Amino acid sequence: MSSNCTHNCNTCSTECSSKEEKKSRYLQPKDTTSIKKIYGIVSGKGGVGKSLVTSLMALSSANKGYKTGIMDADITGPSIPKSFGINGKAKGSEAGLIPEVSKKGIKVMSTNLLLPNDTDPVIWRGPVISGMVSQFYTDVLWEDLDVLYIDMPPGTGDVALTVFQSIPIDGIIIVTSPQELVSMIVEKAVKMAEKMNIPIVGIVENMSYFICPDCNNRHYIFGQSDIEQLASQYGISNTVRLAIDPQIANYCDKGNIEDYNGDNLEQLSSLLNKLM
Repeated sequence: MSSNCTHNCNTCSTECSSKEEKKSRYLQPKDTTSIKKIYGIVSGKGGVGKSLVTSLMALSSANKGYKTGIMDADITGPSIPKSFGINGKAKGSEAGLIPEVSKKGIKVMSTNLLLPNDTDPVIWRGPVISGMVSQFYTDVLWEDLDVLYIDMPPGTGDVALTVFQSIPIDGIIIVTSPQELVSMIVEKAVKMAEKMNIPIVGIVENMSYFICPDCNNRHYIFGQSDIEQLASQYGISNTVRLAIDPQIANYCDKGNIEDYNGDNLEQLSSLLNKLM
């Protein structure tokens, strides 16, 4: 170990015993897979737009020319394929599972790509769900990616533990909304990340405000939060506020999220610049 070691193996180019020991703790992807950056998208509760933020981050990455993938780890509530208009089914070979690819080249793996029908429920217990998440990392032919986003289910349960303990993620992005209750739940996610020694690279507040098309004024429908203060409290430098944009729901419902080009995409693009 170098005398200048910062204990952050993700940013270190020097091979050492500490790094080799850390590598041995993680699941290994296919030999043909090389992923430069992995980010988990998490939330303390459901309904805050975590999958939307995942989709827009991936879209922003693809627009910048990065080779991008999405691992939909929300096994019982997958929505990524719908947003991207992916209706096919993932295929397998002796080498592994082949992800579906969106119009802009984003590779996607999701439970819905394995089910006979999109509306079939996934009625599995925690260990089986965690096993599927692990297989999405180890058995999928991701090939060469600049960035992989992991869309995780809400909360701090089995899937979060599996991802944090067994996949070498570079950091997590916490998604929240303005309500006071959500701030408390964000703190739970922050404290879990701290206990698991996972860096938090940003907080995204979705549905933060609405811009009236008639008067062009900004309205805080759910109240104005203190997201910057909360981020500062935990040493998180990157915060983003996303507006309520009715266009986005329309694009997602039609499977055309990749056609979206609103201000929210530009906001997340700025966050991406700091991560890559």
